[in-house]
Amino acid sequence: MNIDINNLTKHVVGTKDFIKVNPDLCNNCGLCFKICVASLWGKKDGKVAIADDYKSRCLECGSCGEVCVPGAIQFSYPEGGKGVIYEHG
Repeated sequence: MNIDINNLTKHVVGTKDFIKVNPDLCNNCGLCFKICVASLWGKKDGKVAIADDYKSRCLECGSCGEVCVPGAIQFSYPEGGKGVIYEHG
């Protein structure tokens, strides 16, 4: 399910990385694929990877980090409240 977030949110430019993936811990279970409504997750060279442009598309819900059983996904909210601003909802 893809949701067009362009009309729901505004993203702050310059947000630093706030999602990190440790491929050594990843067991390729695919739960991050299933839970992400923004469809940010995929596979690259057989390993789970987040989209290069995730900072401009992520809704910052943190679900990917919560559902990751082996702890391969480290999610932290962007510094200083930067990132996504919900304009409707």
